[in-house]
Parts: sequence; C-alpha cells; structure tokens
Amino acid sequence: MAANQVLLSALVAVLCVIGLVMVLSASSVDSLSQYGSPWYVFERQVLWVAIGVVLLLVVARVDYRSWRRLAGPLMVACVVLLVAVLVPGLGATVGGSSRWLGAGPLRIQPSELAKLALVVFGADVLTRRVGPGLRWAPAVRPVLIAFGVCAVLILKQPDMGTAMILGCITLGLLWAAGVPGRLVGALVGLAAAGSFVVALARPYRRARLLSFLDPWAHRHNSGYQIVQSLVGFANGHLFGVGLGASRAKWGFLPNAHTDFIFSIIGEELGLVGSLLVVALFAALTLVGLRIAARAPDRFSSLLSTGITCWLTGQAVLNMGAVIGLLPVTGVPMPFVSYGGSSLVIDLLAVGILLNIARQEASPVPAPVRLPVGEDEEGGLARRGQAAGGSGPARPRRARVVGGC
Repeated sequence: MAANQVLLSALVAVLCVIGLVMVLSASSVDSLSQYGSPWYVFERQVLWVAIGVVLLLVVARVDYRSWRRLAGPLMVACVVLLVAVLVPGLGATVGGSSRWLGAGPLRIQPSELAKLALVVFGADVLTRRVGPGLRWAPAVRPVLIAFGVCAVLILKQPDMGTAMILGCITLGLLWAAGVPGRLVGALVGLAAAGSFVVALARPYRRARLLSFLDPWAHRHNSGYQIVQSLVGFANGHLFGVGLGASRAKWGFLPNAHTDFIFSIIGEELGLVGSLLVVALFAALTLVGLRIAARAPDRFSSLLSTGITCWLTGQAVLNMGAVIGLLPVTGVPMPFVSYGGSSLVIDLLAVGILLNIARQEASPVPAPVRLPVGEDEEGGLARRGQAAGGSGPARPRRARVVGGC
C-alpha cells in the first residue's frame, strides 16, 4: 500500500473515531430528553459511519476513470434532485429549510451530492478543454454555469454554507487547471461581493452578519449561539474540563452535536484537543495535495484537488464560524459532526482519493546519457570490431536510458 494511502486512511479513521466519541458526549443530554436514551443519536452515527466505510472500501477499488463517464449524468441528476427538494410535498422541511428528500430516517440531502457532482464534472471539463492553444472561455464557462445553477438552487433551500463550499471547489479547480491568476482573482472578488449581497438579502442572514461583527451586542438573540460557543472554549482552558463534562451541551448551546461540535471539543478537551483536530485537517489537506501532485493523469489530479478543496473548505468554514472568525453558515465538520448524507458522501470522496493514491505515478528516473558509442551492447560491438569481426560496425550514437 502506498504511503499516501496509509496516511489518508489513518487520518480519516482518527477523525471518525473522534467524531463518534464527541457525538456521544455532545448529544447524550438531548438524546435522553427527546428519545429516552442517551445512546440514540450515537447509534445512528455509528450506522452512518458503517455505511460510509463500506462505500469507501467499494469506491477505493473502482478505477477513478469510471467517474469521468458519469460526469454529465451525475450533474444532471443532481440538478433534478435539487429542484425536487423545492417542490412542495416532495422536499422535507426541517427548521425552516427544505434540504431533504425522503421521510423519517431514510432521507438524503441532494446538496451534499452536488459537491461530488461538481468536482467530477469540473475535473472532466477542464481536462478536455484546457491545453496549449485552447482558449479559456470554452473551459471555464460550463464549470461556472454548473456552479451557478447548483448554487442558486441551494440558496433557495436556503443553505448558504453549502453554496460557499461549492464556490471553494470551483475556484480550487480553476486554479489547479492553470486558469490565469487575474481571472481567478476577479472570480474571487465577484464571489465575495455576491456573498455579501446574498447575506444582506434575507433578514436572518443580515442578523447573522451583524452578530458576527459584534456577537456580545446581540447575545440575547442572533448572537446567542456564537457567544455560548465562545464561553465553552473559554471554559476549556488548556486541557479541558474532561470528556463528557461539558456544561454547554445541557441546553445552553444549540446544535452542539452538529454544526457546533468543535465548541464541545474545545470545552471538554481544551486548547490541546482543538489544536489536534486542526492539525489532523491540516495533515489531510497536505496529503490530498500530495496525491494530486503525484496523480497519474490530469483528470485524477484535478479530481484530487477538488475533493481536497471541498473537505478543507468545509472544515475551515465550520471552525471559523464556531470560534467567531467567520459568520455562522450552518455547515458540519467533515467526519466529526453528526450527520447522514454529509458523512457518507465525505467518506465516498475519500474512497476516490484512495483509488487515485493507489495508482499514483511512479517517479521517472532522470535520463542518463552514456558516452558516445556505448549502449547495452556497445562493449560487445567494439570487441567484435577489435577482433576483426566481419559484422558491420555499429553506428556511433548516443542513447538515453530510463528517460522514456
């Protein structure tokens, strides 16, 4: 097994174990009060992890090139599902957001599938349409259109956090494909301006933005959640109050086992535990980029880059919101937060990375130029000539060994 495969598998396994432990700790109070058992949410998380791991193992054995044939159909299916979510009677509404299809425990979140669809579609288009002598517009346009359609439909749910993750994926793909820096910079500026306009368009988003700027001034309403999160971190100090001893999970911090699980980590495991989680995601990013750099072809390199930008961007958005450096967007922490569709799709994406790492290109040895007239049979040829052999003399030429 390649070193990158081992590192990636180990990092994801550690993050999933941390997630299971912290979901049990953060959800025990809510599970007991709502379902009569402190194990209810934890047992469901174990189920989702098991499903995700099975998918990871299966996908890791499927040649990554197979995903390229699914790029178009996967994107079309994803758009259809995103539209279906918005149809009354089809989409399941929870907490004012219509993001799910299905009923009861059997529900899927198409916006999570949109991340995978955009990565595969963008990598395929940029592989086919970017190259020497080709213009940028035909390559960039379909990727931006796919992003725009998905982002608009997701914002209608509403789910601004996932739309921002799609933006991270798109920009990462364009940058890795070699799109000129000025164009990428212009797109970043447009994305920032668009995000600001979208944030101000809805009253609840505007309230979140204002509470982000000064959460303590809005601690009794829109800033309550972030203030409670910061209080949890403050209580954790260096080594935390102890595993399972969080006070915030006793009804003070909403969404403690989902979007704000990083705050529970900070309270129970302290600064040391928080930095450990940050270090694990930083290592995951480096391994993902290393897989992309050693990928066997351009498509797999872009696919690895897109998945890495997706997981890293989501982790940064989650942790940034929890510690008050970014506005609250409601995205879960990959592999750690409680969730079904998000966790399963994240593990599926890791399976694709593992398959690419398994087929990574072996280092090409530097060309070795032998002295003129010498090759594998050069010595025998010269000996034949010196002995007066009747065979024709070999042409004296240079030969490159190991550089094909």
